[in-house]
Amino acid sequence: MYAVAPAPASTLRGRHFLDVTDLSPAELAALLRLARVLKAAPGVEQRAIARGLTLALLFEKPSLRTRVSFEVAIAQLGGQALFAAGAEFLIGSRETPEDAARVLSRYVDAIVVRTHEHEPLERFARSSSVPVINGLSARSHPCQALADMLTIEERFGSLDGLRIAYIGDAKNNVALSLAQAAVMLGATVQFGAPSSHRPSKAALAHLQALGKASGGVAQAFSSAVRAVRNADVVYTDVWTSMGEERYRERNDAMLRAYAVTDELLSYAQSHAIFMHCLPAHRGEEVSEAVIDSGRSAVFDQAENRLHAQKALLVALLSDAKGFVP
Repeated sequence: MYAVAPAPASTLRGRHFLDVTDLSPAELAALLRLARVLKAAPGVEQRAIARGLTLALLFEKPSLRTRVSFEVAIAQLGGQALFAAGAEFLIGSRETPEDAARVLSRYVDAIVVRTHEHEPLERFARSSSVPVINGLSARSHPCQALADMLTIEERFGSLDGLRIAYIGDAKNNVALSLAQAAVMLGATVQFGAPSSHRPSKAALAHLQALGKASGGVAQAFSSAVRAVRNADVVYTDVWTSMGEERYRERNDAMLRAYAVTDELLSYAQSHAIFMHCLPAHRGEEVSEAVIDSGRSAVFDQAENRLHAQKALLVALLSDAKGFVP
């Protein structure tokens, strides 16, 4: 069922996935093709891929979609999940990231870490002899980006030439990972945010460099309307990320003009879809009317966390027959 192309000479097997940029554009595109294959043909054939393998889920932050989608994914591939949360696992607190990684590598076959700062995660991965997956860090959320790209491809066939408007807190981890993946696949990303919540000049320059080969572009605007005008996708996230609750009142005041409403969405293309990584604060960054409308792809997007992450596990834990980098 995976023979969609000749088996490659090399695969992603055994590698870490901490950032979208750990993949080349060709590897990213191939991983999304594999996700479509797995989604289209679920069944008992998949249960042999990870039979006898264990995936550890080490979460310092709460989770719904990330935890459940990974647990279901490894189960559907024939493996099992082991979950540790909160004080059971604190990178660099109870013991060094290096010591924790060396021990856990002897118990399990892959590790998903959902954490705070990114640098301890990098240290953990350098000392791990099994694949380490970033389930969310303060810097990036690459698994969300995989699901986002899969959802957009399902709606439009390709990212090439599309315009994606990201509105609100454009400095957060979701915005960065989304933009990296999108420009690598040839899309234009238009951030709409006040200067306080806009990607830095260095971040924008990095995105421009990432998109150079594919024609992907990143731009930032102070006007939400200008960012959304003629967009094919309008994306937003909560205004205050986990761990930054002390800034909530400030962010609410500064970002209120960037709420995605029917009026703002009217400036996008008539075929434009709305996306949000969830959980959503309805009536804040997005109106009830938009998130529950026929233009909303939010719940397709949430489902695709399962399929994209299943493809990632197949690629990291096996030779992924049919996976072509």
